[in-house]
Amino acid sequence: MKLTLRVWRQKNADAEGAMSTYEVDGISQDMSFLEMLDTLNEELIVQGDDPVAFDHDCREGICGACSLVINGDAHGPERTTTCQLHMRSFEDGDTIDIEPWRASAFPVIKDLVVDRTAFDRIIQSGGYITAPTGAAPEAHSTPVPKPDAEFAFENAECIGCGACVAACPNGAAMLFTSAKINHLNVLPQGAPERETRVLDMVAQMDEEGFGGCTLTGECATACPKGIPLFSITSMNKEWLRANRKVSRG
Repeated sequence: MKLTLRVWRQKNADAEGAMSTYEVDGISQDMSFLEMLDTLNEELIVQGDDPVAFDHDCREGICGACSLVINGDAHGPERTTTCQLHMRSFEDGDTIDIEPWRASAFPVIKDLVVDRTAFDRIIQSGGYITAPTGAAPEAHSTPVPKPDAEFAFENAECIGCGACVAACPNGAAMLFTSAKINHLNVLPQGAPERETRVLDMVAQMDEEGFGGCTLTGECATACPKGIPLFSITSMNKEWLRANRKVSRG
């Protein structure tokens, strides 16, 4: 395959960025998208040019490090992570636009790499689970209703990639935050801090400068792990309940 790549290049956070055009040839349809970028970078290095900086780690769809907007879609045309997107999703001769996550709360560090430490601070604001558990309990010693267990597991699948923020027209982080809140709040171990957790994490999310949620649903559509839009509704109910409790003193 021969492709034309239009890649966002930005030297650092303070520099002006712009799209640069590159031609790559000999790309196999079996390559992953990141392997294709590796090929581009090998050519740039041979030519004495600066390789394109992009985030990656496990390349197995688990860590959430890969973060690219491809032809206007977070992670590209398939509902998967960028590292698991393969070049068979494109055609020979295609022009592909490659940009970083587009959100003010994710400032560009260099090229396609953005600073996502805002997510870390949201998680940290939730604190720890303080319920004493002692030694590992027997599997059935703490009954958890099946619907609660399934909802917790569903939300715990969030890998924190940030596709929800990149896809949202408002740059909201509600899907990410709700997933991190819900998978703890519905379980008995997370019950003691459920009110403070939701209030503190939502407050931190707002402080980080993410946009407001209008439930357009783009976040859930782009999520590679299928976190449902209902997670946001569930978090909102938790927040309202906790806020009323605090207001009553």
